[in-house]
Amino acid sequence: MNWPLELEVAHKLAQMRGWLEQERAGAVRLRGVDWFAWATAGASNSHSHTAECGCAEVLVTRDAAYILTDEAEAMRMREEEVRGPWTWQVSPWMQPQLYELREHFVQHAAGGAPVLSDRPGLHERSLPVALREERLVLLESEQQRYRQVGQLAAGAAADALRQARPDWSEQELAAACVRALWLRGLQAVHVLVSGAERQQRYRRAPPAQLVLGTQAVLALCARRFGLCASLTRQRRFGPAQHRADGAAVAMDDADAAMLALEAVALDACETGHALSMVYHALDSAYAYAGQPDTVRTSRQGGIHGYLAPEVAAGAHTEIILKRGMALAFHPSLPGSTVEDTFLLDGNQLHNLTHDPAWPSAMVQGRSRPLTLALA
Repeated sequence: MNWPLELEVAHKLAQMRGWLEQERAGAVRLRGVDWFAWATAGASNSHSHTAECGCAEVLVTRDAAYILTDEAEAMRMREEEVRGPWTWQVSPWMQPQLYELREHFVQHAAGGAPVLSDRPGLHERSLPVALREERLVLLESEQQRYRQVGQLAAGAAADALRQARPDWSEQELAAACVRALWLRGLQAVHVLVSGAERQQRYRRAPPAQLVLGTQAVLALCARRFGLCASLTRQRRFGPAQHRADGAAVAMDDADAAMLALEAVALDACETGHALSMVYHALDSAYAYAGQPDTVRTSRQGGIHGYLAPEVAAGAHTEIILKRGMALAFHPSLPGSTVEDTFLLDGNQLHNLTHDPAWPSAMVQGRSRPLTLALA
Protein backbone atom coordinates (compact mmCIF):
# COMPACT_ATOMS: atom_id res chain seq x y z
CA MET A 1 0.00 0.00 0.00
CA ASN A 2 1.45 3.38 -1.04
CA TRP A 3 0.48 5.39 2.03
CA PRO A 4 0.46 9.18 2.22
CA LEU A 5 3.03 10.61 4.61
CA GLU A 6 0.57 11.28 7.43
CA LEU A 7 -0.67 7.68 7.41
CA GLU A 8 2.90 6.36 7.38
CA VAL A 9 3.78 8.48 10.42
CA ALA A 10 0.62 7.31 12.21
CA HIS A 11 1.56 3.70 11.48
CA LYS A 12 5.04 4.19 12.93
CA LEU A 13 3.70 5.95 16.01
CA ALA A 14 1.45 2.94 16.63
CA GLN A 15 4.45 0.69 16.09
CA MET A 16 6.50 2.59 18.68
CA ARG A 17 3.64 2.54 21.19
CA GLY A 18 3.52 -1.19 20.73
CA TRP A 19 7.19 -1.25 21.75
CA LEU A 20 6.32 0.68 24.92
CA GLU A 21 3.77 -1.94 25.90
CA GLN A 22 6.09 -4.78 25.00
CA GLU A 23 9.04 -3.38 26.95
CA ARG A 24 6.99 -1.76 29.77
CA ALA A 25 8.66 1.56 29.02
CA GLY A 26 7.46 5.14 29.31
CA ALA A 27 8.88 6.69 26.14
CA VAL A 28 10.79 6.02 22.94
CA ARG A 29 13.49 8.60 22.27
CA LEU A 30 15.14 8.68 18.82
CA ARG A 31 18.23 10.86 18.41
CA GLY A 32 20.04 9.47 15.37
CA VAL A 33 19.79 10.86 11.85
CA ASP A 34 18.73 7.40 10.68
CA TRP A 35 15.97 6.87 13.24
CA PHE A 36 14.69 10.44 12.97
CA ALA A 37 14.22 9.99 9.22
CA TRP A 38 12.47 6.66 9.76
CA ALA A 39 10.01 8.02 12.35
CA THR A 40 9.16 11.18 10.38
CA ALA A 41 8.81 9.49 6.97
CA GLY A 42 11.93 11.02 5.49
CA ALA A 43 12.66 14.28 7.33
CA SER A 44 16.21 15.28 8.23
CA ASN A 45 17.40 16.54 11.62
CA SER A 46 20.96 17.40 10.56
CA HIS A 47 22.85 19.91 8.43
CA SER A 48 25.83 17.57 8.18
CA HIS A 49 25.86 14.39 6.11
CA THR A 50 28.54 12.96 8.44
CA ALA A 51 26.68 13.58 11.71
CA GLU A 52 25.32 10.65 13.69
CA CYS A 53 22.78 12.80 15.53
CA GLY A 54 21.20 16.13 14.66
CA CYS A 55 19.50 19.20 16.04
CA ALA A 56 16.15 17.50 16.73
CA GLU A 57 14.85 14.35 18.36
CA VAL A 58 11.67 12.29 18.37
CA LEU A 59 9.99 11.46 21.68
CA VAL A 60 6.94 9.19 21.71
CA THR A 61 4.86 8.30 24.76
CA ARG A 62 1.61 6.37 25.03
CA ASP A 63 -0.49 9.48 24.43
CA ALA A 64 1.80 12.06 22.78
CA ALA A 65 4.40 12.45 20.03
CA TYR A 66 6.99 15.23 20.25
CA ILE A 67 9.69 16.82 18.15
CA LEU A 68 12.37 18.08 20.54
CA THR A 69 14.48 20.86 19.06
CA ASP A 70 15.83 24.33 19.83
CA GLU A 71 14.85 27.88 18.93
CA ALA A 72 17.50 28.16 16.23
CA GLU A 73 16.04 25.26 14.21
CA ALA A 74 12.34 25.06 15.02
CA MET A 75 10.97 27.44 12.37
CA ARG A 76 12.86 25.93 9.43
CA MET A 77 12.09 22.37 10.47
CA ARG A 78 8.38 23.13 10.86
CA GLU A 79 8.21 24.81 7.46
CA GLU A 80 10.53 22.62 5.40
CA GLU A 81 11.16 19.24 7.04
CA VAL A 82 8.64 17.72 9.42
CA ARG A 83 4.99 17.00 8.75
CA GLY A 84 2.53 14.95 10.73
CA PRO A 85 0.77 14.99 14.11
CA TRP A 86 3.74 16.18 16.17
CA THR A 87 3.76 18.42 19.21
CA TRP A 88 6.79 20.71 19.19
CA GLN A 89 8.85 21.09 22.35
CA VAL A 90 11.27 23.97 21.70
CA SER A 91 14.13 24.86 24.07
CA PRO A 92 16.73 27.66 24.07
CA TRP A 93 19.70 26.70 21.90
CA MET A 94 22.29 27.65 24.54
CA GLN A 95 23.99 25.08 26.73
CA PRO A 96 23.52 24.13 29.54
CA GLN A 97 19.89 25.27 29.40
CA LEU A 98 19.13 23.14 26.35
CA TYR A 99 20.40 19.93 27.94
CA GLU A 100 18.83 20.56 31.34
CA LEU A 101 15.40 21.56 30.01
CA ARG A 102 15.26 18.73 27.50
CA GLU A 103 16.29 16.03 29.96
CA HIS A 104 13.77 17.27 32.49
CA PHE A 105 11.03 17.24 29.87
CA VAL A 106 11.88 13.70 28.72
CA GLN A 107 11.87 12.28 32.23
CA HIS A 108 8.57 14.00 33.02
CA ALA A 109 6.97 12.76 29.79
CA ALA A 110 8.08 9.19 30.53
CA GLY A 111 6.41 9.37 33.94
CA GLY A 112 9.36 7.78 35.70
CA ALA A 113 9.23 4.65 33.50
CA PRO A 114 12.25 3.53 31.42
CA VAL A 115 13.13 5.44 28.24
CA LEU A 116 14.07 3.37 25.18
CA SER A 117 16.56 5.06 22.87
CA ASP A 118 18.56 4.39 19.72
CA ARG A 119 21.50 6.26 21.33
CA PRO A 120 20.82 5.75 25.03
CA GLY A 121 22.05 8.28 27.55
CA LEU A 122 22.29 8.00 31.30
CA HIS A 123 19.34 6.08 32.80
CA GLU A 124 18.06 5.10 29.31
CA ARG A 125 17.81 1.66 27.73
CA SER A 126 18.89 0.67 24.25
CA LEU A 127 16.25 -0.37 21.75
CA PRO A 128 16.15 -4.19 21.76
CA VAL A 129 17.56 -5.89 18.67
CA ALA A 130 14.13 -7.20 17.65
CA LEU A 131 12.79 -3.64 17.53
CA ARG A 132 15.77 -2.41 15.54
CA GLU A 133 15.17 -5.15 12.99
CA GLU A 134 11.58 -4.02 12.40
CA ARG A 135 12.70 -0.94 10.48
CA LEU A 136 14.68 -3.09 8.01
CA VAL A 137 11.41 -4.13 6.35
CA LEU A 138 10.41 -1.09 4.34
CA LEU A 139 6.83 0.01 3.83
CA GLU A 140 5.61 0.53 0.28
CA SER A 141 5.80 4.30 0.73
CA GLU A 142 9.43 3.96 1.84
CA GLN A 143 10.14 1.74 -1.15
CA GLN A 144 8.73 4.38 -3.48
CA ARG A 145 11.03 7.02 -1.99
CA TYR A 146 13.93 4.59 -2.24
CA ARG A 147 13.30 4.14 -5.96
CA GLN A 148 13.61 7.90 -6.42
CA VAL A 149 16.89 7.97 -4.52
CA GLY A 150 18.27 5.05 -6.49
CA GLN A 151 17.43 6.51 -9.88
CA LEU A 152 18.87 9.91 -9.00
CA ALA A 153 22.06 8.35 -7.63
CA ALA A 154 22.55 6.25 -10.76
CA GLY A 155 22.10 9.32 -12.94
CA ALA A 156 24.68 11.25 -10.93
CA ALA A 157 27.27 8.49 -11.27
CA ALA A 158 26.68 8.24 -15.00
CA ASP A 159 27.00 11.99 -15.53
CA ALA A 160 30.25 12.17 -13.60
CA LEU A 161 31.86 9.23 -15.38
CA ARG A 162 30.78 10.38 -18.85
CA GLN A 163 32.34 13.80 -18.19
CA ALA A 164 35.60 12.36 -16.85
CA ARG A 165 38.88 12.46 -18.78
CA PRO A 166 41.92 10.23 -18.33
CA ASP A 167 44.02 13.23 -17.22
CA TRP A 168 41.60 14.01 -14.37
CA SER A 169 42.73 13.18 -10.88
CA GLU A 170 40.67 10.82 -8.75
CA GLN A 171 39.67 13.82 -6.66
CA GLU A 172 38.38 15.66 -9.73
CA LEU A 173 36.11 12.74 -10.57
CA ALA A 174 34.90 12.62 -6.97
CA ALA A 175 34.16 16.35 -7.06
CA ALA A 176 32.18 15.96 -10.29
CA CYS A 177 30.18 13.16 -8.68
CA VAL A 178 29.44 15.14 -5.50
CA ARG A 179 28.29 18.08 -7.63
CA ALA A 180 26.00 15.80 -9.65
CA LEU A 181 24.54 14.39 -6.45
CA TRP A 182 23.84 17.81 -4.90
CA LEU A 183 22.24 19.05 -8.14
CA ARG A 184 19.78 16.16 -7.77
CA GLY A 185 19.07 16.90 -4.11
CA LEU A 186 21.14 14.02 -2.75
CA GLN A 187 23.68 13.99 0.06
CA ALA A 188 26.97 12.21 -0.60
CA VAL A 189 27.45 9.73 2.24
CA HIS A 190 30.68 8.60 0.57
CA VAL A 191 32.31 8.86 -2.84
CA LEU A 192 35.19 6.46 -3.53
CA VAL A 193 37.34 6.70 -6.66
CA SER A 194 40.23 4.60 -7.93
CA GLY A 195 42.17 5.15 -11.14
CA ALA A 196 44.05 2.52 -13.09
CA GLU A 197 47.04 2.44 -10.71
CA ARG A 198 45.23 2.19 -7.38
CA GLN A 199 42.46 -0.06 -8.66
CA GLN A 200 44.91 -2.94 -8.83
CA ARG A 201 46.08 -2.38 -5.24
CA TYR A 202 42.92 -1.56 -3.28
CA ARG A 203 39.41 -2.97 -3.33
CA ARG A 204 37.81 0.35 -2.32
CA ALA A 205 39.57 3.63 -1.58
CA PRO A 206 38.89 7.35 -1.05
CA PRO A 207 40.04 9.55 -3.94
CA ALA A 208 43.68 10.65 -4.16
CA GLN A 209 45.51 13.22 -6.30
CA LEU A 210 46.68 10.53 -8.73
CA VAL A 211 45.65 10.71 -12.38
CA LEU A 212 42.90 8.31 -13.47
CA GLY A 213 44.81 6.99 -16.46
CA THR A 214 43.24 4.23 -18.51
CA GLN A 215 40.41 3.28 -16.13
CA ALA A 216 38.25 4.67 -13.31
CA VAL A 217 36.09 3.04 -10.66
CA LEU A 218 33.45 5.19 -8.96
CA ALA A 219 31.62 3.88 -5.89
CA LEU A 220 29.09 6.07 -4.14
CA CYS A 221 26.50 6.04 -1.41
CA ALA A 222 23.86 8.78 -1.60
CA ARG A 223 21.13 9.72 0.85
CA ARG A 224 17.75 11.37 0.54
CA PHE A 225 14.67 10.97 2.76
CA GLY A 226 17.14 9.26 5.12
CA LEU A 227 17.50 6.32 2.71
CA CYS A 228 20.94 5.28 1.45
CA ALA A 229 21.48 3.98 -2.10
CA SER A 230 24.84 2.52 -3.10
CA LEU A 231 26.26 1.67 -6.51
CA THR A 232 29.57 1.18 -8.29
CA ARG A 233 30.35 1.91 -11.94
CA GLN A 234 33.50 1.56 -14.05
CA ARG A 235 34.80 3.39 -17.08
CA ARG A 236 37.62 2.48 -19.43
CA PHE A 237 39.20 5.33 -21.41
CA GLY A 238 39.46 3.83 -24.84
CA PRO A 239 37.33 2.51 -27.67
CA ALA A 240 35.01 -0.43 -27.17
CA GLN A 241 36.46 -3.83 -28.03
CA HIS A 242 35.23 -5.42 -31.26
CA ARG A 243 35.19 -8.94 -32.68
CA ALA A 244 36.80 -9.81 -36.01
CA ASP A 245 33.48 -9.27 -37.80
CA GLY A 246 33.24 -5.72 -36.45
CA ALA A 247 30.48 -6.34 -33.90
CA ALA A 248 30.95 -4.77 -30.48
CA VAL A 249 31.96 -7.09 -27.66
CA ALA A 250 29.14 -7.13 -25.12
CA MET A 251 31.28 -8.10 -22.13
CA ASP A 252 35.04 -8.35 -21.61
CA ASP A 253 36.64 -11.09 -19.54
CA ALA A 254 36.96 -8.95 -16.39
CA ASP A 255 33.27 -7.99 -16.48
CA ALA A 256 32.25 -11.59 -17.16
CA ALA A 257 34.22 -12.98 -14.22
CA MET A 258 32.99 -10.26 -11.89
CA LEU A 259 29.33 -10.56 -12.81
CA ALA A 260 29.42 -14.36 -12.61
CA LEU A 261 30.76 -14.07 -9.07
CA GLU A 262 28.16 -11.47 -8.13
CA ALA A 263 25.36 -13.64 -9.54
CA VAL A 264 26.16 -16.35 -6.98
CA ALA A 265 25.54 -13.87 -4.16
CA LEU A 266 22.39 -12.40 -5.70
CA ASP A 267 20.96 -15.87 -6.30
CA ALA A 268 21.29 -16.50 -2.54
CA CYS A 269 19.16 -13.44 -1.72
CA GLU A 270 15.80 -15.06 -1.06
CA THR A 271 13.20 -14.49 1.62
CA GLY A 272 13.73 -16.97 4.43
CA HIS A 273 17.48 -17.22 3.88
CA ALA A 274 19.87 -15.97 6.56
CA LEU A 275 22.16 -13.10 5.56
CA SER A 276 25.08 -15.39 6.41
CA MET A 277 24.04 -17.62 3.48
CA VAL A 278 24.87 -14.78 1.10
CA TYR A 279 28.25 -14.36 2.79
CA HIS A 280 29.04 -18.07 2.44
CA ALA A 281 27.86 -18.05 -1.17
CA LEU A 282 30.33 -15.23 -1.86
CA ASP A 283 33.06 -17.09 0.00
CA SER A 284 32.56 -20.13 -2.24
CA ALA A 285 32.43 -17.98 -5.38
CA TYR A 286 35.69 -16.24 -4.50
CA ALA A 287 37.39 -19.60 -3.92
CA TYR A 288 36.17 -20.82 -7.30
CA ALA A 289 37.55 -17.64 -8.90
CA GLY A 290 40.96 -18.21 -7.32
CA GLN A 291 40.58 -15.50 -4.64
CA PRO A 292 39.88 -17.62 -1.53
CA ASP A 293 40.68 -15.00 1.15
CA THR A 294 38.83 -12.02 -0.33
CA VAL A 295 35.63 -12.38 1.70
CA ARG A 296 37.66 -12.18 4.91
CA THR A 297 39.86 -9.25 3.90
CA SER A 298 37.27 -6.99 2.25
CA ARG A 299 33.80 -5.83 3.29
CA GLN A 300 31.07 -7.19 1.03
CA GLY A 301 27.93 -5.17 1.88
CA GLY A 302 24.69 -6.35 3.41
CA ILE A 303 21.21 -5.06 4.29
CA HIS A 304 20.69 -1.39 3.38
CA GLY A 305 18.11 1.22 4.33
CA TYR A 306 18.57 4.16 6.68
CA LEU A 307 22.22 3.14 7.09
CA ALA A 308 24.64 1.65 4.58
CA PRO A 309 24.83 -1.04 5.62
CA GLU A 310 22.20 -1.52 8.30
CA VAL A 311 23.59 -5.03 8.87
CA ALA A 312 26.89 -6.14 7.31
CA ALA A 313 27.00 -9.63 5.86
CA GLY A 314 29.24 -11.97 7.83
CA ALA A 315 29.76 -15.62 8.61
CA HIS A 316 27.43 -15.47 11.63
CA THR A 317 24.83 -12.82 10.68
CA GLU A 318 21.78 -15.04 11.10
CA ILE A 319 19.19 -12.31 10.52
CA ILE A 320 16.56 -13.66 8.14
CA LEU A 321 15.97 -11.89 4.83
CA LYS A 322 12.39 -10.69 4.42
CA ARG A 323 10.29 -9.18 1.70
CA GLY A 324 10.73 -5.41 1.72
CA MET A 325 14.37 -5.41 2.76
CA ALA A 326 16.99 -3.57 0.68
CA LEU A 327 20.32 -5.22 -0.12
CA ALA A 328 23.59 -3.99 -1.60
CA PHE A 329 26.74 -6.04 -2.14
CA HIS A 330 30.02 -4.93 -3.68
CA PRO A 331 32.08 -8.01 -4.55
CA SER A 332 35.37 -7.36 -6.32
CA LEU A 333 38.12 -9.09 -8.24
CA PRO A 334 41.48 -7.61 -9.24
CA GLY A 335 40.66 -4.92 -11.80
CA SER A 336 36.86 -5.17 -11.54
CA THR A 337 33.98 -4.53 -9.15
CA VAL A 338 30.22 -4.05 -9.24
CA GLU A 339 27.41 -2.86 -6.97
CA ASP A 340 23.75 -1.92 -7.05
CA THR A 341 21.05 -1.54 -4.41
CA PHE A 342 18.21 -4.04 -4.67
CA LEU A 343 14.79 -4.43 -3.09
CA LEU A 344 13.87 -7.98 -2.09
CA ASP A 345 10.37 -9.04 -3.17
CA GLY A 346 9.86 -12.73 -2.53
CA ASN A 347 12.63 -14.41 -4.48
CA GLN A 348 12.94 -11.47 -6.88
CA LEU A 349 15.41 -8.60 -6.66
CA HIS A 350 14.33 -5.22 -8.03
CA ASN A 351 17.29 -3.03 -8.91
CA LEU A 352 16.73 0.40 -7.37
CA THR A 353 19.86 1.88 -9.00
CA HIS A 354 19.40 0.48 -12.50
CA ASP A 355 20.33 2.92 -15.28
CA PRO A 356 18.75 1.93 -18.61
CA ALA A 357 21.17 4.22 -20.47
CA TRP A 358 24.27 2.49 -19.06
CA PRO A 359 25.77 -0.40 -21.06
CA SER A 360 24.59 -3.69 -19.59
CA ALA A 361 24.24 -7.42 -20.14
CA MET A 362 21.78 -10.00 -18.88
CA VAL A 363 23.26 -12.26 -16.21
CA GLN A 364 21.03 -14.85 -14.56
CA GLY A 365 17.99 -12.93 -15.78
CA ARG A 366 19.21 -9.62 -14.36
CA SER A 367 20.43 -6.56 -16.23
CA ARG A 368 23.92 -5.89 -14.88
CA PRO A 369 26.20 -2.91 -15.61
CA LEU A 370 29.28 -3.32 -17.78
CA THR A 371 32.40 -1.18 -17.95
CA LEU A 372 31.69 1.95 -20.00
CA ALA A 373 34.29 2.20 -22.78
CA LEU A 374 34.61 5.64 -24.34
CA ALA A 375 37.56 7.22 -26.09
